[in-house]
Amino acid sequence: MMEQHFKIHKPYGYLSQFVNNQNKRRNKKLLGELGEFPENTMAIGRLDETSEGLLLLTTCGKTSHYINSSKVEKEYLSQVDGVITEDALNQLKTGVTISINGKPYHTKPCQVTTNINPNHFPIEKRHVRDSRHGPTSWVSITLTEGKFRQVRKMTAKVGFPTLRLVRVRIGTIHLDLNPGKHKPLQENELPNA
Repeated sequence: MMEQHFKIHKPYGYLSQFVNNQNKRRNKKLLGELGEFPENTMAIGRLDETSEGLLLLTTCGKTSHYINSSKVEKEYLSQVDGVITEDALNQLKTGVTISINGKPYHTKPCQVTTNINPNHFPIEKRHVRDSRHGPTSWVSITLTEGKFRQVRKMTAKVGFPTLRLVRVRIGTIHLDLNPGKHKPLQENELPNA
């Protein structure tokens, strides 16, 4: 059977899976509700239910393994609580110690930039909170690793909790679809070694 690949803009409130086999999550929204996909399609990596943005899908385990590896960059936009400081940005760039499975883990150095305009991306115009609760700012964080809730843990560690998280790039593939939309990808469009 020929391998098939897709990119999808996972909306807020959806799980990054096609099958729900957990009793406590019975009423959750799944990716299969967003379109027709071949049997055995799997998400490459995850975005948690409250995160949104670019997600790649494939029918090929080898492709999934490669894209999940540290060879492929993943870029996230994080809307944080407060106006992020230069000191916090420097800490993020050099790595911070977070908890992974109850054990300390020091994140790898990463690229971090500010002055991000989220309006350049096809994301939902939704407010995460009222402006009377103080200012927010956006930061771009590009990682070559993907630990559980890593970006959220990193920004919280430096004193600026993430209020909204959007993945906008995986390797050379950018978020350019409206929420809930998907499109097929050709083999030559995927990040490669």
